[in-house]
Amino acid sequence: MSITREIGAQYTPGKGTLFTVWAPTAGQVDVVLKDNDKIIPLQREAFSYWTALSEETGPGARYTLRLDEDMERPDPASHFQPDGVHEPSVVVDHTSFEWTDINWKPLPLEQYIIYELHVGTFSEAGTFQGVIDKLPELVDLGITAIELMPVAAFAGSRNWGYDGVYPSAVQESYGGPQGLKKLVDACHAAGIAVVLDVVYNHLGPEGNYLNDFGPYFTDKYNTPWGKALNFDDAHSDHVRNFFIQNALLWLRDYHIDALRLDAVHAILDTGAKHFLQELQEQVEHLEQQLGRPFILIAESDLNDVRIINPTEKGGFGLAAQWSDDFHHAVHALLTGEDSGYYSDFGKLEQLQKALQHGFVYDGLYSEHRKRTFGSDATANPARQFVVCSQNHDQVGNRMLGERLTKLVSYDMLKVAAGLVLLSPLTPMLFMGEEYGEENPFLYFVSHSDKDLVEAVRKGRKEEFSSFTWQGEAPDPQSEDTFNQSKLQRSYQHSEPHRQLRDFYKALIRLRKSAPALLRPDKARLHVSADSHTQVLHLIHSGESPYLYTLFNISNQPQKAKVVKEVGASWKLVLGSDENRYGGTGIALPQEMSAGQEIELPAASVTVYQSNIIL
Repeated sequence: MSITREIGAQYTPGKGTLFTVWAPTAGQVDVVLKDNDKIIPLQREAFSYWTALSEETGPGARYTLRLDEDMERPDPASHFQPDGVHEPSVVVDHTSFEWTDINWKPLPLEQYIIYELHVGTFSEAGTFQGVIDKLPELVDLGITAIELMPVAAFAGSRNWGYDGVYPSAVQESYGGPQGLKKLVDACHAAGIAVVLDVVYNHLGPEGNYLNDFGPYFTDKYNTPWGKALNFDDAHSDHVRNFFIQNALLWLRDYHIDALRLDAVHAILDTGAKHFLQELQEQVEHLEQQLGRPFILIAESDLNDVRIINPTEKGGFGLAAQWSDDFHHAVHALLTGEDSGYYSDFGKLEQLQKALQHGFVYDGLYSEHRKRTFGSDATANPARQFVVCSQNHDQVGNRMLGERLTKLVSYDMLKVAAGLVLLSPLTPMLFMGEEYGEENPFLYFVSHSDKDLVEAVRKGRKEEFSSFTWQGEAPDPQSEDTFNQSKLQRSYQHSEPHRQLRDFYKALIRLRKSAPALLRPDKARLHVSADSHTQVLHLIHSGESPYLYTLFNISNQPQKAKVVKEVGASWKLVLGSDENRYGGTGIALPQEMSAGQEIELPAASVTVYQSNIIL
C-alpha cells in the first residue's frame, strides 16, 4: 500500500499550523520561526516524517527548517517563497480565498482548445493579473483552456519554469498563491479551463536543497538534467508521495482542471506500479472526494500507448499525451527542414498517418534514433493526442527562437492552423501564433550563480549541434533576451495579422459548431494524400453533416479530384484564400460532388460541408 501523507506547513483556522517534513538522514529537525526566532522541535514519526503542531503560528509566518541544529533550509514542500529560493518559506492559508467558481462545470477533454502561454511574456505586466486582463482576447478567439508553463518557484524573476526548485510554491514575481487563485477563478468565470504544467522529472540547479533532507535522487539513472529523481530505489515511497501531494495541492487548493506532466520519459521507474499509474489512482481518489473530474496529460518522447491505456489493459490510465510526431510531420512538411529529429519526417503520408493514428512511428525504424520506435495507437481515441504546429519547446529550443511566422509564408500559416484545428485530435495553440506573432520565444534565465550561467550558455550551444541553424544563440541570462520574447499583439494595428486571427477564429467556431467535430472519431475519418500535388483530403464522417477539408500544402495552385469514398455533394463553408482572411479571393466552386475536379489556390485550406443530412 502506497504512503500518502500531507507534507509542508498545513494551516487550519482555529487550530494553527502543522509542520511535516520527511528527513530520514537527520537526527533532529526544528522549525525556526524567523519573525520571533522561536524554535519548534519536530517529533520523529514512522518512516522518518518529522512533525509538530504550532497553535500560535498562522498565515504569513516566515520559517526555515533546521537540520541537526546546524543547517537551515527552506521547506522542500514550501507553498510560498516571497524573498526567493534561498530565503525562508511562508505559511499560506488555503481556506481564505473567496472562490466564485462554485457553478463551474469542468470541460470534457473533447472540448479542450488549449492555448499554451508563459506568464512572464504573455502580457506587458508578466503576471497572473496580466493574464486576467487579457482573458477577453482569449474568449473572443474561442479558447476553452489555457495551459500555463510551470509557475513553481525558481531562481530570479525570469525563467521558462522548468528550473523550479519548490514544486508547491507559486512564483512570487508572477503574483504568488493569491495571484494564481485569482487567475483560475477568473478563467472559470470566463468559461476557460486551466491546465498547469508541472515538472516531476527533475528540479532546477539553483536553490535545490532536496538532497540535504534525504535521498530524493538516485545514482541508478541519469537524465539530461543530471541525477534522476528517486522513484524506484530505497526510500522511493516518500519521494513519490512528495510529488503526488504536489499534484493534489494544485487540483484541490488551486482548482486547477488538468495537469500537463513534463517529459514523463525522464520519470525513471522500473517498479511493479509505475509512478504515473499511482499518481492517476490518487487523482481519481481526489475526484471521488470532491465530486469533480480532473485530467492528466503527459508529455512523452516514447510514443508508448501504455501511458494512456486504461489499467485493465496494462496502462497507466492517463487521459492524454502530446504527439510530437504530429508536430514534426507538419513542421518538416511546411518548412522543408530535415536536420535533427526532422530528418525522420517530411513526407505527406506521415502527416496522413499522424491524423489517422496519432503516431507516425508506431513500431517503425527511426533513422534519427537508430532504432525501432513507438507503439500502435490506432485503437486509442482521438482526444487522447494533444497536437500543435508550435509550442514552447519547438519554438524556444530553436537557436534563435523563431516562430513558424518567420519560416513559412503567410498563407502556409493558415494551412498549419487548419491542420491543427480541423484534425480529430485535441488542438493546442502557442501564444501569439493566432495572429502570426513575429517576436521570437527565446530561452531565458536569471540565475545568480555565475558558474551556473556559463554552464547554461555552454549547454544551449551543445543542444543545437545536430541542427544546421545559422547565427549565434542569444544570451539566456540577458534581460533583453526575455524582453524580446514578449508578445507584441500586432493584430491590433496590422491588417494581415488581424485577418490571420480572424481565420483562427473561424476555424475555432467551426470546430465548436460542426457536429462532425464535436466528438471526433478516428475510425470515422477518411484521410487521403497525393504526394505529387501535396494535397491532403480530410473527411470527418462521424456525425452529420460531414466535413470535407482540402489542404494544398504546396506553393502552387493544384487540381484535386473529390474522393468518392463518402457519397455526398458538398457546399463551401470556409476558405483560407478569401479576401477577409488576407487571401487572393480566387473564386472556388460553391458546390462540389464526388469525382469532380477542382482547382485549389496555392497554400490553402478549403472546407466543404455535406449538402444533405446523412
